[in-house]
Amino acid sequence: MAATGLGFHPAAFFSAHPREAGTITKQLPFRHCSHHRIRVARRTCLLRAKSSNGRPQIGASFSNSNEVLDGRAAGDGPPEQGGSTVSITVVGASGDLAKKKIFPALFALFYEDCLPKHFTVFGYARSKMSDEELRNMISMTLTCRIDKRENCGDKMEQFLQRCFYQSGQYNSEDGFAELDRKLKEKEAGKLPNRLFYLSIPPNIFVDVVRSASRTASSSSGWTRFIVEKPFGRDSESSGELTRSLKMYLAEEQIFRIDHYLGKELVENLSVLRFSNLVFEPLWSRNYIRNVQLIFSEDFGTEGRGGYFDSYGIIRDIMQNHLLQILALFAMETPVSLDAEDIRNEKVKVLRSMRQLKLEDVVVGQYKGHTRGGKSFPGYADDPTVPKGSVTPTFAAAALFIDNARWDGVPFLMKAGKALHTRRAEIRVQFRRVPGNLYRRRSAAGAAGLDVDAATNELVLRVQPDEAIYLKINNKVPGLGMRLDRSDLNLLYSERYRREIPDAYERLLLDAIEGERRLFIRSDELDAAWAIFTPVLRELEEKRVAPELYPYGSRGPVGAHYLAANYNVRWGDITSDDDGSF
Repeated sequence: MAATGLGFHPAAFFSAHPREAGTITKQLPFRHCSHHRIRVARRTCLLRAKSSNGRPQIGASFSNSNEVLDGRAAGDGPPEQGGSTVSITVVGASGDLAKKKIFPALFALFYEDCLPKHFTVFGYARSKMSDEELRNMISMTLTCRIDKRENCGDKMEQFLQRCFYQSGQYNSEDGFAELDRKLKEKEAGKLPNRLFYLSIPPNIFVDVVRSASRTASSSSGWTRFIVEKPFGRDSESSGELTRSLKMYLAEEQIFRIDHYLGKELVENLSVLRFSNLVFEPLWSRNYIRNVQLIFSEDFGTEGRGGYFDSYGIIRDIMQNHLLQILALFAMETPVSLDAEDIRNEKVKVLRSMRQLKLEDVVVGQYKGHTRGGKSFPGYADDPTVPKGSVTPTFAAAALFIDNARWDGVPFLMKAGKALHTRRAEIRVQFRRVPGNLYRRRSAAGAAGLDVDAATNELVLRVQPDEAIYLKINNKVPGLGMRLDRSDLNLLYSERYRREIPDAYERLLLDAIEGERRLFIRSDELDAAWAIFTPVLRELEEKRVAPELYPYGSRGPVGAHYLAANYNVRWGDITSDDDGSF
């Protein structure tokens, strides 16, 4: 690894690792992947088929022995060192995230033939464990959720036989050197590429990167690190983490993962907007009066209070998940679908946003509540939460983008735990129809609908039950002239009779391919923290007491006053919702 105590040297790195240089990167060929796209050699390979959106054509197919040979176009000569291989090391293999998400996602990719022909999975953690014990642990969380084909058991066994384990301390170069020795045994005769997934607490990111980059980097292929959030607690700590990582890695090697960017409806945002003429002209302050980004969970911290108390709902959900969705929603049309062009536009949005002020934020914390004879504990009742904690489990905020497209449009966010329902959605409320012909009928009660209140609303439901629907006003069938509000509905479960891939599957596959579009760049991170850091510091320095709300309610009343300040009503509060304030 071309790094010294004085810092990282890009020229030396790319000399030693030519496959990380963007213009000459050649990726592995992927066999047919039936999720949603064909995986073949990346865009720099000469024979890659492309559709109009820059992704591989669904009907395209390549043979490893003919068109593409291990990342090399036909006619380029024999495959280097007998082909390529990918080694995926899950650091923190015994943790919940690895067991519940990462290993199942890798198996799902293998099950669908989305992984390269030659790959190996290693677990690395401090626990003493044999290869067989790791396989037993992994097998407990693997499912055949994609379909019920008879060969699922066989595929599972084939996947488990590619899984191995290495124990070691996270700051131990000796431990990673031993991992390197075992990786080389599996990679023998092939061009080695290595992916490290850091499923560990952020306070040991740098220790792992230092040790792994020095002793377990690929000598001739690429080496990449997936880093899980949180990326610091504020601008200062985030900047320090970035500087520390870049002492050992190039920015191109760092894949900062936000799993919400891999969700199907978030992926569909740019398609909905940029490939439908009906939406793009409306996507501005001229037609949209507010945008709402809503995240709610119907459970509390339940045993994770100690971890959660260090961050709170703003850092845990709003500064990353919801802000990333906002940037994708509000960005200008990128030059292309290339990762850097998309991320450039997201950064422009973030840099155009005002810093949050305390008067534009409402915080809450759930308290114990008894319902239906069952008692639900409050956040402060969790024994892992410090006594007197004022950490918010709910927050609502009004954000503004000071540019020509969005000037004056409130972007309202709210996120909370222990609420009355589980949902994540984007709600776009359009302006009222000027000079509405039916206003007089509505005022007289003859129309059956308040047409000024019932404006058009576009809803993108990210979870659960993915859907896109548009609320419109229409006439009720009959001889009279009564209006009603109806939905034009695209419910994914009815329209697409297939399993929707988990976000981790999409993001892991993109990291293996070197596709950075759905990963966060360092300047994106800086711009995001600049928006939230001042208000986070003020909340903590003043120890602002959160408004208490009952477990299972719609959250603190203060959130509704915040929305009312901008003449907005939260779109998820309807007459048929369950729960109460």
